[in-house]
Amino acid sequence: MSDTPDDEDGGEVDLGISLETVATVVDHIRAIQDGDEPDEFDTDDESEEIEEEDLDAETLAAFIEELNEDEQAALVALAWIGRGDHEPEEWAEALRLAKERSAAGGTADYLLGLDMAGDLLAEGLGAFGFSVEDIER
Repeated sequence: MSDTPDDEDGGEVDLGISLETVATVVDHIRAIQDGDEPDEFDTDDESEEIEEEDLDAETLAAFIEELNEDEQAALVALAWIGRGDHEPEEWAEALRLAKERSAAGGTADYLLGLDMAGDLLAEGLGAFGFSVEDIER
């Protein structure tokens, strides 16, 4: 499975973030919002691993804030697509608006403050044909 979904013209859409990073954020937002302990917290090779016992909203917020601007905007845009604010075909516009929103700061607080944020991110990935459950972590 490619990390790049097709756009409306049959070309590929660059999400601007790895699927593994999105899946990791989904897992841990769900765990934090549900009050459950995650089984593990693995990040991609470019990120620092966060130990399970250290996982809380503050640690996840720091992880999100360490992502670059494009990755943070991609998370917000995926949540908006998952919520139905935008269609997958509107990815470029959703991403542009998410970058404007992210420029104001507080991407982690914004995402952690969204009800069911993990599910919204998973739905956003689903809109592009990816299943969060199928992504290796």
